[in-house]
Amino acid sequence: METKKYLTLIDQELNNLPVFIREYNLSTNHSLTTSYQYLTEIRRFFDWLRHQSLSPANSNVEISINDLKQLTRSDMMIYIDALRHSKNQQGRLNSPTTVNRSINALRSLFTFLTITADKPYFDHNIMLKIQSLNNLETLNYRAHVLESHMYTGNLKYEFLDFLSNKYASLCNKQALASFKLNKERDIAIIALILGTGVRVSECSSINISDLNLKEATLDLTRKGGQKDSIPVASWTLPYISAYAEVRTKRYHAEKNDKAFFLTYYHKKTSRITPNGIERLVSKYSKAFGHPLTPHKLRHTLASELYGVTKDQVLVAQQLGQKGTTATDLYTHVDQKEQRKALDQLADNHDN
Repeated sequence: METKKYLTLIDQELNNLPVFIREYNLSTNHSLTTSYQYLTEIRRFFDWLRHQSLSPANSNVEISINDLKQLTRSDMMIYIDALRHSKNQQGRLNSPTTVNRSINALRSLFTFLTITADKPYFDHNIMLKIQSLNNLETLNYRAHVLESHMYTGNLKYEFLDFLSNKYASLCNKQALASFKLNKERDIAIIALILGTGVRVSECSSINISDLNLKEATLDLTRKGGQKDSIPVASWTLPYISAYAEVRTKRYHAEKNDKAFFLTYYHKKTSRITPNGIERLVSKYSKAFGHPLTPHKLRHTLASELYGVTKDQVLVAQQLGQKGTTATDLYTHVDQKEQRKALDQLADNHDN
């Protein structure tokens, strides 16, 4: 369902952009989400080009290679400055993250046009010397904020116990019927994310054949279509097995229903969507008194795994990251060692 939605959105964007953008899109190895986001940023940039009379085109479809070839680094810096001082739909100034996404999209586009296309369109890549905006928050600060939104230590077990034994008492009659239907499935989803660190989209995409409960392994397709196989934390297996036992009967699954996590609505069996997973995590975590998103469950696993191993490469492999840059944050989440070192300095001074 999510895949179909993004494919439709991507087609809508491409239909209003020049042909060479379609060629660019076909050449990338981005996830569908990233592809869509980049196309919206390219559309925003083309709108600006026409508004600034940097292109004579009457519509974005008519923007030419020559229009882009004639741009200078100064033009790009003016555009980035305009982005920084523009407001989003909520009336707030665009964040560094938003501006950097636009920079990354244009960097990707100009790399294609000047380097990676079968026959590069022109030589000069004006994005080469355009740097991303610095994040104004230090890793320590971001880690401190992140730590307060994770279920580390016993909290994750308390959350699962809350769902297993206490949540039902908070439900009205209608909500209770729905919870009884989906209880094992929902707990299994939460346990699996906590025990593997998979993304919501990856969790939704899991098929029956991907899970090997005996070997405690999970095969999955990562962002960009890469195949991967990761271990599953042993403590999660009873929760996953409990759902597996009721899956067929509870959700009226047929042999052709390959998805592991199912829904049953209006007498129709289907794969649970990423949005469905996000909604259930939000609902249960709010009731638990510690609201969070599925992505914070992923952060929880990453932080705890680094705490035990002190190995960023291992954490990156478990998360399906291509490098360790994204895992730098987890080295700062637990500040106990940092505090201990500071206290030791004070002790040395007293002695």
